Amino acid sequence: MRRRRPTLGILGGMGPLATADFYRRLVERTPAAGDQGHLPVVMCADPGVPDRTAALLGKGPSPVPALVEGARWLQRAGVSCIAVPCNTAHAYVQQLSGATGVEVLDMIEAALRAAVERAAGVERVGILSTQGTRLARLYERAGDRIGVEVVQVSGRVQREYVDGAIRAVKGGAGGELAEGWIASAAEALRDQGAQVAIAACTEIPLVSRAAARVLPLVDSTEALVDAALSRLSGPEPEDLVPGDGDGRLFSSARTNLAGCEGPNLRR
Repeated sequence: MRRRRPTLGILGGMGPLATADFYRRLVERTPAAGDQGHLPVVMCADPGVPDRTAALLGKGPSPVPALVEGARWLQRAGVSCIAVPCNTAHAYVQQLSGATGVEVLDMIEAALRAAVERAAGVERVGILSTQGTRLARLYERAGDRIGVEVVQVSGRVQREYVDGAIRAVKGGAGGELAEGWIASAAEALRDQGAQVAIAACTEIPLVSRAAARVLPLVDSTEALVDAALSRLSGPEPEDLVPGDGDGRLFSSARTNLAGCEGPNLRR
């Protein structure tokens, strides 16, 4: 047996590339000297979850049944809390928490607080998000809670640039065209007085390099990673006792049963 460690549940697939990006960043930002210092993770990545924006716009089925099914699967796996690397899905966070009783990390407030902390005197934060996140006013409500003004691009800029870039990334395209669209949207936010912008859709950070030269840019994916690490990370365990899988052979982090020093026997 080995000591139980807090486990992060990832409810992903929205989209698949954004989920992979979240997990990669989680690993990269974890201050671990070796495998054993990283967080245990259980992932449920179902790309079949109905489109969140379409549902919020009244143009598609609700994603709630699929999201709740995934969250309950993670609950049965024994996760300590759940990270959902999709901004728009946070419109349904209360339903997920209510259905499972498991804490769901607040990506929206984490990103907004990171934007406010980016520089002294930030009062206006621009948002680059999906239509669904806009409609649900997720960032506006969080802004009211922490006392910061939220700025959105115009409907035309949203449709022509932001939505187009998100579709391109989800379709596997991305590239310079999508980079240029997000940079143009960032210019519009700057012209509206935004002092910093949030890449408030997990596809946007993948095409945001040019936008970051227009305005200081906070990555909502990275803010969620930081929230997960803050919630679950601790010192690296020294007393892990992994075995060989059949219950006969065990080792500590430093020695095996024969008294030989070395790495854990189980990789």
